[in-house]
Amino acid sequence: MDLRSLRYFVAVAEERHFGRAAARLHMTQPPLSRAIKQLETDLGAALLDRSPSGVTLTAAGTALYDEARTLLEAADQARAKVAAAAGPGTLTLGTLADSSEPVGIRLAGEFRERHPGVRISVREADLTDPTTGLRAGLVDVALTRIPFDTTGIRTHVLRADPMGVVLRADDPLAGRAEVRREELADRAWFRFPDGTDPRWQAFWSGGGAGGPVVRTVHECLQAVLWNGTVGLAPLAHSFPEGVATVPLADYPPSQLVVAWREDSTPPLVRSFVELAVRIAGLDRRETPANP
Repeated sequence: MDLRSLRYFVAVAEERHFGRAAARLHMTQPPLSRAIKQLETDLGAALLDRSPSGVTLTAAGTALYDEARTLLEAADQARAKVAAAAGPGTLTLGTLADSSEPVGIRLAGEFRERHPGVRISVREADLTDPTTGLRAGLVDVALTRIPFDTTGIRTHVLRADPMGVVLRADDPLAGRAEVRREELADRAWFRFPDGTDPRWQAFWSGGGAGGPVVRTVHECLQAVLWNGTVGLAPLAHSFPEGVATVPLADYPPSQLVVAWREDSTPPLVRSFVELAVRIAGLDRRETPANP
């Protein structure tokens, strides 16, 4: 047993329904059902009688509910006492100027619930610094993308996003099912300023060159619209009217990671990383596989 499993069980016991309990916990029903089944397996007892209309507690479930409430209240009191003794904490999160959802939304909610007194500052970096200020000590932890030089930095992959080429909507290739890199050999590609991490530069340039130097996503989009420049982006990203993305064949995915410095892993950073990894795992299990 762990506190998270007990919290899930208490929600189901009080709501008498998996769907309502899942909504209360800000999660979907399948992982909640799996967690309760695992708890029953661990305890060697059926905790709930399930029916189409909902659930009721068994005798074992009733006994666990009373104990679980006591344990959760004690845990909340202990956390509150520790937080009061330590004083308000702070955490600075670095992000890139791209979407880290759906991990980010669920992560923010669960982190606030676990650490209600912590002050969070968010530093959004431009595309020239994939560490988002982590190496410079400007942030404590980051949601970013690899590849880049990770010397002194630890990362954990949260999600891998298929890549597409970004084109103007009236480009002859915009309606294709996919595009190969050799078909773009004569095109102008985005470039980052001199001094940008070489591995990062190589990945996002797609092997092309000769295009405008950009620092932000907005500059990338304007270069597409005004100059017909091409670049790369995860296919899941949404773009304004006039811009299209086409899957880029035989190109590695972009990996979203949580990153932190090897020499600085205070409790809040460890908690953030643990939550990010767990939520990303839940998202992967809840997302239907492509047919």
